[in-house]
Amino acid sequence: MSNLTPNSYIPISILTGFLGAGKTTFLNQILENAELKNTAIIINEFGDISLDHLLVETADEAIIELSSGCLCCTVQGDLVNTLNDLLGRLDEGSINLDRIIIETTGLADPAPILHVAMAHPRLSTRLRLESIITLIDAVNAQSTLDNHEEAVKQAAVADLLILSKSDLIENNIEKDALITRLEHLNPSAKILDRQRDEISPNSFFNHGLYDHNSKSLDVQRWLKDEADNSHDSHVHDDHHAHHHHKHNVNRHDAHIHSISITSDEAIDSIALQLFLDLLSSHHGPNLLRFKGIVKIKENPEQPVVIHGVQHIFHPPHTLPAWPDESRQTKLVMITKDMDEEFVKGLFNAFNNVPATDTPDREALANNPLAIPGEKF
Repeated sequence: MSNLTPNSYIPISILTGFLGAGKTTFLNQILENAELKNTAIIINEFGDISLDHLLVETADEAIIELSSGCLCCTVQGDLVNTLNDLLGRLDEGSINLDRIIIETTGLADPAPILHVAMAHPRLSTRLRLESIITLIDAVNAQSTLDNHEEAVKQAAVADLLILSKSDLIENNIEKDALITRLEHLNPSAKILDRQRDEISPNSFFNHGLYDHNSKSLDVQRWLKDEADNSHDSHVHDDHHAHHHHKHNVNRHDAHIHSISITSDEAIDSIALQLFLDLLSSHHGPNLLRFKGIVKIKENPEQPVVIHGVQHIFHPPHTLPAWPDESRQTKLVMITKDMDEEFVKGLFNAFNNVPATDTPDREALANNPLAIPGEKF
């Protein structure tokens, strides 16, 4: 495990949203903002972005530098080549680079894009996922979420949800119903309205562990721990869903759950790695997002930060000290069709926490670490 310092990595933000959500319009709006100085925005084609109204300082076949100091890049071959090219230019001193924003196509599942940075041997040592920003078409969102699983995943993994076109909704009840649905789909995400809220680049940069405003580590904001709100953060049954709006009760987001685990006990580092390996290898596709800060038995004064998307995890990083007074292990997961009690039982099993009030035979039979097929 390596030590994590605020300036060790270049933060990456993913900008996603279903077809028609307004990503291109949003990018055009923010490109000339001075806050994007030394930011590289990776897009599919320059033709998708209107650069006519922006003063272009320098250009080559892959990168256009705007007068704001923002770099617009097109994907060269594949994303790995593009990111390696940016890092090479940074190392040469030909560009300044503080952060990267990657725009996805409307139908894209953001997870494979994240895997590029998180699993690549070189990129994973230089880049770190900071945030996922998802634009939501407020007019068509309800039907889109009902009919397209990709749209549900885009919303479920987001750190920030931005509503677009909300001014076209005449009835506030419809807008409130959409917000309620998004809150239940992803209780940890912040929701902003483009027509109502002032949205600057700074508002969607600071969703990682490191707060660029306070120049400090902010675990509570990063985790957005839902343990105190667990009464509605992990259960999305049909009755509850129907209560809020009249959409198909079998919609995709009925399968999305938020799971939180808090523990005062320190866990052995090998046991932690085995827990993560088992969870990701057997349940990776359903583990949409995983964040955590963990108390390690070998060194309880220096917690470890965990961050994963599906079956790919960043290498764990050790903080020099606890950033708050709680000194608790806190894990927050966004999952699809995963049983909360199983996940908690699995963690407790690796952490040597007994299943209280459980008969011996039942405890053996339902042991999450039991070998399949073994009889007791």
